[in-house]
Amino acid sequence: MMQSSPMYSYIPATDITRARQFYEQKLGLKAKQEINGGVVYEFGKGTACFMYPTPNAGTSKASQAFWSVDDVAREVAELKSRGVEFEQYDLPEMKRDGDVYTGGGARAAWFKDSEGNILAIIQNE
Repeated sequence: MMQSSPMYSYIPATDITRARQFYEQKLGLKAKQEINGGVVYEFGKGTACFMYPTPNAGTSKASQAFWSVDDVAREVAELKSRGVEFEQYDLPEMKRDGDVYTGGGARAAWFKDSEGNILAIIQNE
């Protein structure tokens, strides 16, 4: 039953106002709805995330969520033009070209939001 149900991500934020500025100004997202001190953002194919206030934001060392895109290099260029800074990792199993890593059948780039959460954009090859 769960396998056929949509899945949504949670994005923790220590400071919702600061996080919304990052997501709405730097990433260009539009909030769909405000709920219980948090905010919902909708994406393609009926997916969404809920950003919520918590003091635990930015504590995970793993990616919180990723966007599946058609062209990672184009998305990186667009986000960099908006002031987003990309992370550099030591991933010997992947080939790096600037901010884009290739390996395992995908191209990927990672960045942190204003709250320290790691996010990614992924392009399947």
